[in-house]
Amino acid sequence: MNERLVAIATAAGSMETFVTHPQRSGPFPAVIVYMDFWGVREELFDIARRIATVGYYCMVPDLYYRQGRVRNAFRNQQGQMLSLAVLSEAQKAAVREPMSKLTDQMTIDDTGAILQFIDRGEPVHPLGMGAIGYCLGGRLVFRVAGSFPERFRAGASMHGTRLVTEGADSAHSIAAKTQGEIYCGFGEKDPWSPPATVAAIEQTLNGAAVRYSWRLHAGAEHGYALPDRDIYDKQAANRDWESIFAMFRRQLPDPA
Repeated sequence: MNERLVAIATAAGSMETFVTHPQRSGPFPAVIVYMDFWGVREELFDIARRIATVGYYCMVPDLYYRQGRVRNAFRNQQGQMLSLAVLSEAQKAAVREPMSKLTDQMTIDDTGAILQFIDRGEPVHPLGMGAIGYCLGGRLVFRVAGSFPERFRAGASMHGTRLVTEGADSAHSIAAKTQGEIYCGFGEKDPWSPPATVAAIEQTLNGAAVRYSWRLHAGAEHGYALPDRDIYDKQAANRDWESIFAMFRRQLPDPA
């Protein structure tokens, strides 16, 4: 596998981005991994590597680059990343602060810069891209898939936050503009995906041109799909991967 850090020029500066893909010449279908509110880290790079090993060109952009080099990790004695609920109030405030300065529009703008970077000669297949996002990134997948429907053909939103709001610009309404397919993974015990939210997304996306599927994982908590987390649910995450890779095979160019 090939991997490197690249600096992508944006209107706001230089965005460090992890890139990995197979060693063969390509071109490969591209997949962008959108970080959760903790920020980029090795855990997300390993997810990108998993995607790349089966034939994709995978990227993990550092969406906090406007604020410098933000890195958050609080671990227990077993080396697992701690969930927000078990942190002190001071730790919670420190983790939330960078997210409070990041808007969805910033990520849409940054995604436009990523697409320009890809189009300047990266070994990427031009016909369709994928996106996977966790927590904050799950909502961002909705945003970018609906904002660049001609590019993103497959989007996976994993335990996303604020997917449904009352405004006309709610993320789930924007996602309805997607021309390909969207998959959502929800945790039964996730306060960010109550039944009303799951139902609203299903009603809106099933009434649009996008192909939509979802799974509610019994007993799973918010953050269940991240392998280094203290509440990681391996079975639920693997069921999601089965659905995600099947979606990629349907919607993206053949990675073989």
